[in-house]
Amino acid sequence: MNEQLKGILNKAKLNFLILGCILIIAIVGKVVAPELTNTIFNTADQLASELYLIFVAITLGAFIPNFKYVAAGSVAAFVAAAILIHLGVFNYLTTEYLFSVLLVVLGFSAIANLYRHYREFKL
Repeated sequence: MNEQLKGILNKAKLNFLILGCILIIAIVGKVVAPELTNTIFNTADQLASELYLIFVAITLGAFIPNFKYVAAGSVAAFVAAAILIHLGVFNYLTTEYLFSVLLVVLGFSAIANLYRHYREFKL
């Protein structure tokens, strides 16, 4: 395999891991809790039409050089907001909706980051 391709695939391991985890969540969720999984992924599908969220996710994935910060920051923001939901700070926000936002942000930012690495590839 080409050394340049190996280097790009090595850089993109976290991207593939995130996209694979989203796929595993969908598959396991369909077996364990299909109603909840349908709700979460239907909400994520509706969120994909919210352009400001997509622009933010793509910008995070394409322009932040270290994708580990994007992934860790997104998960940390999710955990912090989930704690605030359970403490009663956010009354009209649900954890399912927040998880849908996390899936959309991580998915689109991972794809944008993959594209950034792909553009570096020269035949």
